[in-house]
Amino acid sequence: MILLTSAFLALLPLLGILYIVIFSSLTTVDGLFMSLILLSMSGILGLNVLLELRKGRAAFLPSPSPLNPLVSDPSRLKARGKVKDVVFFESNVGQPNKSIVTLANHAGSSQTLALEGDMRNAIPVGQTLEITLRKEAGKNVLVDVTYA
Repeated sequence: MILLTSAFLALLPLLGILYIVIFSSLTTVDGLFMSLILLSMSGILGLNVLLELRKGRAAFLPSPSPLNPLVSDPSRLKARGKVKDVVFFESNVGQPNKSIVTLANHAGSSQTLALEGDMRNAIPVGQTLEITLRKEAGKNVLVDVTYA
């Protein structure tokens, strides 16, 4: 539905440019700037249509929702293990604070995760757990913790 709406809205400014050309006011300053504005609007919406088509998203399929997931969310990550260490780093003003969590697997190998925020209370040291993370703007955000 978004694809069809964007395609219609991309063609609508082109009709405005056609109107300006037919009534020969294209040579005036008002006609020139109005044509440029309409062409920019059409280009932005046309780019939206091309990007949607490139993603391969079908126009007639419903959008994925939590109740009806069409595809799994690739931004969700899961990590399991026993918490060996949680180190908190306080950042400068305007920057997010970070916590470094080290998880140990049963095989003895360890995994290090960088999480946004203070995780010292949410992830206690010594507990065996499963962590669900979400990638948001290049940062790992804690979504869920399941204790084993």
